[in-house]
Amino acid sequence: MGFTDLLTDAGLALLNSWVSTRSYITGFSASQADVAVFKALKEAPSTDKYPSAARWYKHIATYEDEFATLEGDASKPYTVYGPEVAEVTLNPAKAPEAEADDDDVDLFGSDDEEEDAEAARVREERLAEYRKKKEAKPKVAAKSVVTLDVKPWDDETDLVAMEAAVRGVEKDGLLWGASKLVAVGFGIKKLQINLVVEDEKVSLDELQEELQEFEDYVQSTDIVAMQKL
Repeated sequence: MGFTDLLTDAGLALLNSWVSTRSYITGFSASQADVAVFKALKEAPSTDKYPSAARWYKHIATYEDEFATLEGDASKPYTVYGPEVAEVTLNPAKAPEAEADDDDVDLFGSDDEEEDAEAARVREERLAEYRKKKEAKPKVAAKSVVTLDVKPWDDETDLVAMEAAVRGVEKDGLLWGASKLVAVGFGIKKLQINLVVEDEKVSLDELQEELQEFEDYVQSTDIVAMQKL
């Protein structure tokens, strides 16, 4: 269903919740999805009331000069993005009654009905089927989205070779994402790169130590931001 209203407190709260666990509306880099939602807002969200939405808005604003060149379909409206089932409607008074969640199914029947042997058998079968279904659900691995700064020694460091060395590090549970060069002063630029890691498989401390072993290129590394997926 996606975002349906970004002008009310309820709509802004939904946006705030959505970006509280991610850096961008979709994917791991700024895209036309962020542009569409950004333009749908009349002003920056309140930092006090919607801190995550305010952070996201401020970050996307830095791409404003690049909006036209960002990846994605610029013709799509902001309503196609966001949660699959929105928790806000344009007219709450007309909102339909919530459907019962699978986890809230009444497995025991009405208390007013007298339970006989057949009813007990059916109930146990349903319970067994329910437990089997729950146990069969695959466990989702905990992941984090990380933004990492990789700083070179000076303005003569080959940044192309440095990024190639960084991306050359391969680990089970590690996925490199978008990157960009950020000026830090005196003609020096640092590499800022996004990555996704499976928390149980990849140690960020060990990864940083490994990157810093590229002594010809890397002076130091810093984690700029980290969010759970």
